[in-house]
This record gives sequence, C-alpha cells and structure tokens, in this order.
Amino acid sequence: MNFSLVISNGTVVDGTGGEPYVADIGVRDGRIAAVTPGGGLSDADADEVIDATGLVVTPGFVDIHTHYDGQVTWDPMLTPSCWHGVTTAVMGNCGVGFAPVTEAKREWLIGLMEGVEDIPGAALSEGIKWGWESFPQYLDEIDRLPLAIDVGTHVPHGSVRAYVMGERGARNEPASPEDIALMAKLVREGVEAGALGFSTSRTIAHKAIDGEPVPGTFAAEDELFAIGQALAAAGTGVFELAPAGIMGEDLAAPDREMDWMLRLAELTGRTVCFGLMQHDAAPDDWKRLLDLAAGAYEAGIPLRPQVPARPLGLLTGLQTFNAFSTRPSYLAAVERSAGDLDALVAALRDPAVRRAVLAESDSPTNKMPYLSQLDRTFNLGNPPEYEPAPEASLAREAERAGRDPFDYAYDLLLSDSGRALFFRPLLNYSEFTHDAIREMLVHPATAVGLGDGGAHAGAICDASNTTYLLTHWARDRTRGAQIPLATAVKKMTLDTATIYGLGDRGVIAEGKKADLNVIDFERLQLRPPAVEHDLPGGARRLLQRADGYRATIVSGQVVLRDGEDTGARPGALVRGAR
Repeated sequence: MNFSLVISNGTVVDGTGGEPYVADIGVRDGRIAAVTPGGGLSDADADEVIDATGLVVTPGFVDIHTHYDGQVTWDPMLTPSCWHGVTTAVMGNCGVGFAPVTEAKREWLIGLMEGVEDIPGAALSEGIKWGWESFPQYLDEIDRLPLAIDVGTHVPHGSVRAYVMGERGARNEPASPEDIALMAKLVREGVEAGALGFSTSRTIAHKAIDGEPVPGTFAAEDELFAIGQALAAAGTGVFELAPAGIMGEDLAAPDREMDWMLRLAELTGRTVCFGLMQHDAAPDDWKRLLDLAAGAYEAGIPLRPQVPARPLGLLTGLQTFNAFSTRPSYLAAVERSAGDLDALVAALRDPAVRRAVLAESDSPTNKMPYLSQLDRTFNLGNPPEYEPAPEASLAREAERAGRDPFDYAYDLLLSDSGRALFFRPLLNYSEFTHDAIREMLVHPATAVGLGDGGAHAGAICDASNTTYLLTHWARDRTRGAQIPLATAVKKMTLDTATIYGLGDRGVIAEGKKADLNVIDFERLQLRPPAVEHDLPGGARRLLQRADGYRATIVSGQVVLRDGEDTGARPGALVRGAR
C-alpha cells in the first residue's frame, strides 16, 4: 500500500476513551487510511515514516473557545494554540468578532474586542486586512488565507446587534420586532454560509474599551429565542455564551440563566454551550448548576457546560501589573523608564524609590484591589504551577521568612531581571474546593474550553489548557486524584468535536481526517509564559510554549516538528457540521 505518511509503533490514545494500544497509522490524501494494532505498516511504501516507539499518538485537539478573529488574518499558525496540539480552533466566542460590519464600525468593533478580550487595539488596527462587510464575505476571506491549522467561527451577537441597530444596539437598548427579525435573518445567513454557531455574552464583566457592556448583555428572551430559532431553522449551529453571573458578579443570575438556556435548548434542539466556573462569592454553586445541566443532558436536552482545565488567573509582574501598580512612586518609575524594562528594574532598585513605594498605599480608585491580596498570589515557577497550595502564597512565604509581605514581594518582582511572573487565581481556585475543576472536567455533560487562545494578551495565557490537561491531570497531579490519559484526550478531541458536529475528526479511525499529535508524553512540559512584542506594530502579548510535541499533523501534513513551524499550510476554514 502507498501512504503519504506512516506513524509506526506508537501508543495510540484514539479519542474514544478506550484503553491505549500500540499500532501503526497510515495516512493517504489527508485521511487516516489504515490503523493496524500491533504494527504491520513499517515496511509499507510511504513518503515519510515517523517512528513513534515510546511515544503517544492522539487525535489533534479541537479547541472550541478561542478569539483569533483578527489574528487569523495575519498569523497562519494561530500561535500559541498550535504549540499545544490544537489542530482545529473555534473562534468568535463571547459575542465578539469582526463581521458583519460596515466600514464606519470597524474601529468600534476593534474597541469592543480590545475591551472584552484584552487584545491591543493598535495591533488589531494595523494587522487586520479588511475585505468584507457581511458574515459570508468574512468566511470567504478566511477561506482564502494560508493556514497551518483548521479554524471555524461563530456569528457574534455584538457585531450583529451593532450592524442592525447602530448606536441603539451598541448601547444595549431593547430591540424592536423588526430589529430581531433582521438579526435572526443575519444569523441564519451566517450559519448557512458555514459558521459553526452563534455566540453572545451576558456578563457585565465583558465591556468595550469605552466601558459599555457588550451588545446583547441585556437582550430579552424574544431576541435570544428568535436567534435560537434561526439556528433551528438552519438545522445546525451551537448557541454559545458567557452567562450572567459566571464570575460571581450577580449571585441571582445563574438560576435565571439556567432557566432560559434549558428552555431554549429543549425548544430548538440546538446545543446551548455555556461557561461554568467556580468562584469565591458562592464557592459551591457550580455543583448545583452542574447538576441541573446534568439532568438536562441525561434527558437528551443539549445543554452543555464549558469548563477550563485550570484556574482562571492573572499573570502578574513588572511586565504586566502587580501589587504596587497604583502607588504613585511606582507609577513615576514606570513613566521615567518609558517602556524599558531594564531601566524600570534599575529605578526600583534605588533604595529611595524602594522606601517610597513601600511606604505608600494603593490608589483609592484602584480597580484591581485583588492584586494586593498576597495571600492569594503565588510564584508561578518553572515548570509553572497552576494548582498551588495555600501555604505557597507570597504572604505565607514572607511569614516563614519573618518579613513583611509587601517588602518580600517587592524583591521577588525584581528577580530574573524583572521578568518573574506570579499567579493570582481569580476563578476555579479555592482552598476548600480543590477538586472542583476535576469534577467538572470528568463529568460527561461538560466540554473543555475557555482557554481564550489569542485573547487577554497582557494578563492571561491559558491557550495551553490542552497541554496542562495532559501534564497535570493525566500525569503529575499529587494534591488529589488524577484523570486517566484516555479520558483527558477524549475530553478535548471526540467530545469537543462532537459538540460542533465535526464528525470527521476527533478520533483515530480509518476514514477520519488525519489530524494527529505525536507526543513524548513522559517529557511533555509547559514552559513558563513570557512577554513578547510580536503583535503588529510591536504590541506585547504573553506567550507560552511546550516541549514534547514531536509532531503536530493537519490533514496528513506535519505542520510543527518539535514545536517548530515546517512551513506546511494544509489548514482550512471549517464550514459547518459534517
């Protein structure tokens, strides 16, 4: 038999959740043409053979929660997701994106994305090559791009509302029946052109750069249900959302959200996929919400919570923000350094500056007081630690050292030439509910997501969720029970692909798309995040790489080898379910 690629003697974790087995895999015409347990293809005629002896072979990961809507127009790799085994990325989440759009609203949409997802507006303005107005035109533009991995997208509520209602939509005014009918028409048009669904956001934590909540935050049921019915009429598409109360900002909201989401999923038959996380305002509320979703799931109603693989937290330091960021003497040192990190470190090492900063208090207008909570701030470390024990906090370390916590933290900020990063978990972290994430991950109703690849460029770097699910949960965890490797792989391959109807991928089987990872599982390791200035115009972002991905394969072509770009561009726009 002739193959373009043979992966020989690998330990296959096939995405179904079944026990791993040793096999050879033969690829032809971008598809898996043969899977032979025990081997048998090593002598086949092949253009390339990858010896996977001692390595794990998985399906490519399907990441259903990214924000590459602008980046896709300038970055064919979609970094950093490609470095973490992702071969299909779904963007357009949380109601934000760049189509449909009139020319007059382009910069407004950039401000919306900047405010909600912390992607530098200047980078988006310089990097996006506009060539569309309607959503189908946006899909056509993506279709023409060279890509290393596959990408699909939602029709975003914010863009649709602003396109239909103008300033009324941007200001979250109620939609008229005529507005709603046109929005539903545009959503159906987008889905029928190939969008994977529709997305919206209802949390007041999501705001445009001007401080206005995302259009659709307060949308009434008639608007939401009309759009859901548009998906039903099209016969395809997921209804994705960040629900009100997801961050603990409104303790009464989750019950209201569960009520209408359940009714919408039952009425339309379309999957409603909503974000679910644990928060300190009501640390055990996630259990009740998960139980409600589980009851719907078991009754055949397609209501699916989307959960992350680790706490959602900020990376703090001199290059981002920290416990001293609003103190006058610190701000003066930042201004004098004019963006030069070495100059800032030198200024902060001046004993007079040090004394002044430590003597001051936070600004009374500080919008992030949680940065000063050193009992919840941790050394990130190398390899990074995302499930730290409470006793590892900077406050507890300082106590053991017999030092004032802020005095201690000040010195740590200057370590590694000012490049040290610290972890301040905000959600999915409580010393009383250590297994919250694990319970959410292993539940059959949940989907793994919320990594936000491409977003939160200056504060968060969670696109590596996929790698972390393998390293921490399936191999390294000691604070509680681990997750079987086969289960971890299934959660980010077959399960995520199935939610979006992508039946051509997510498992290793004959006839499936040849999206694969060859992984040195024992040596797989996350590197610490680092600040880079590689966005258009030199704008900064946090990036995180990994070691141990020997090959990432898309449609039968190796796109990354040992984490490095091979130049292959087999990626494509994913148009609709299949």
